[in-house]
Amino acid sequence: MLTSSFQILTNNPLVAESFSERFHVKFFDDANDRDVLRNVRDLVHLGYRVLTAPLSGSVKPWETPYRSVMMTSDHGDEVDAFSLDIMERALAVIEKSKDRPWTYTPSVLYDFQVIDLSLIESALPSVEATGRL
Repeated sequence: MLTSSFQILTNNPLVAESFSERFHVKFFDDANDRDVLRNVRDLVHLGYRVLTAPLSGSVKPWETPYRSVMMTSDHGDEVDAFSLDIMERALAVIEKSKDRPWTYTPSVLYDFQVIDLSLIESALPSVEATGRL
């Protein structure tokens, strides 16, 4: 039974595989990083709040094809202005960034999955401290 008060939106199969038995995970198979951020933004418009930075880590936004974001699993009655602001800024950065003109090898894709997974794993203690775990 899933009891956390947050959800993870991701296009990273490693994040989905690692967390889907413990937490609510919305996995967007065959989606790109922009699709994930747009889905997060759409949920913010419905009153959900963003719990992790959408462009975290040291990988440049246009380099990694994977994106995972933690959000509340319950929504409020109003749009959270801070969540909306960071999502709009993240989307603006992604939209301005270069398209990936190169094709990654499976081992490089796996490396990007591991980096994205580690970012979500590192956020868990903070989420736990807020009582959402």
